[in-house]
Amino acid sequence: MSFFIKGKQSGGVKRGQAPNRKAKKRKPDSRASKNEEITSSEDEDLIEDKVEDFSASEDENETAQEKKVRLAKVYLEEIEREEKARLEKEEIDQSVISKRLKEDYLKETGKLRLTVADKYKQQIDLNTIKTLKCKHQRNSLTCSCISSDNEFLFSGSKDGVVIKYSLKTFLKVGHIPFVQNNNTKDLIGHSSEILSLAISTDNKYLAVGDKIGNVHIWDPNTLKHIKTLTGHKNSIYGLCFKKESHTLYSCSKDKTIKVWSLDEMAYVETLFGHQDIVASIDTLYRDRVVTSGGHDLRVWKITEETQLIYNGHLGNIDNVRLINEEHFVSAGDDGQICIWSVMRKKPLQCIESAHGKELLNEQPRWITAVAALMNTDLIASGSYDGYVRLWKLEDTFKKSKEISKIPVDGIVNALCFTSDGLKLLVSVSRDYRLGRWNTVKTAKNCILVIPFIISS
Repeated sequence: MSFFIKGKQSGGVKRGQAPNRKAKKRKPDSRASKNEEITSSEDEDLIEDKVEDFSASEDENETAQEKKVRLAKVYLEEIEREEKARLEKEEIDQSVISKRLKEDYLKETGKLRLTVADKYKQQIDLNTIKTLKCKHQRNSLTCSCISSDNEFLFSGSKDGVVIKYSLKTFLKVGHIPFVQNNNTKDLIGHSSEILSLAISTDNKYLAVGDKIGNVHIWDPNTLKHIKTLTGHKNSIYGLCFKKESHTLYSCSKDKTIKVWSLDEMAYVETLFGHQDIVASIDTLYRDRVVTSGGHDLRVWKITEETQLIYNGHLGNIDNVRLINEEHFVSAGDDGQICIWSVMRKKPLQCIESAHGKELLNEQPRWITAVAALMNTDLIASGSYDGYVRLWKLEDTFKKSKEISKIPVDGIVNALCFTSDGLKLLVSVSRDYRLGRWNTVKTAKNCILVIPFIISS
């Protein structure tokens, strides 16, 4: 029995069918509230014969081979510009471009394996750690995300506020406020707790998931509201964008995963299978998503319409992150950090009691956050034991060892590396992001920007 419930693309076209270009456009709905909301049950009402023609300025008689050559030249020119800017040189050697092309290919095929963890062994200078804090976020911080150029950080909290920080000046540069009554046509803020954030690779869209089940889409540059995607029946616990794409995935307390296309601002389909809340989600370049829900992990192959189920944890799995296209890491309230291969149903390794045990009852401490530096052997984990720990994965991810621990005071609710691996951003709070089962009264709700001293 299929676990996919197929929705229709905007324009009322089922996936796999050719669109009907003669379909009449629907007259605009006069109700203001409907103009700003897309629901998974109303996708038939979104018939728009709007097709972006990226090659409109090109010769209409261009062959497929000529188009490939043209796009390849554009891609090479873009890489050359980026490398010149990075190396601050007028001219660069062709070997630099060749190396970049090889890395991009390996990255997108999931075969890139960088060994960098040994460079992070040096002790962190605590005086270099920056603290980001804003008066608008008085309650616990729940989530964060970084722009692909590593210039801006977005942080969400239980206050219903999203703060935008500059990672160059370490100052607040904007915010999306909490608004009690959000019934106007043009939204200016949120009216519920913020539980998840994600930003597209091209920094065009910022997705915000709230406690009442809405996914709000904002422009991360201007912080102007674009659309509200509705369809989930409960809190949005996780959001992620497919790399180099505007495909958005959301997971919820309602036990479902939904797929959205932000090019059309439309619902695509729903994935069913989890028997408990879906607490975490992640994806990279492929049409593949990894999720954690209850006691099981699932890898969803979107195009094949199949799912793989993984079991290994003793408790609830609250966090899952892809290390590369073939491996991922998970953590939960059983105190375990597990490393997985998509080719095996059992973990390659389990780090037992990764953050120690409680002093009173000898129970393993809950792992509240994990992060992986993509395509490398480095992962980070957080709990409430007073440390963020860095781990090196060895022997094709079958072994691991702790290489560093960074003191923090509070419960770690979110971890994320910058794409260059030079910084780790830690969201620290008094309470856990999804409840108040544990409280650290001495903690401050803030974000720590930890710069690494990377040895050569």
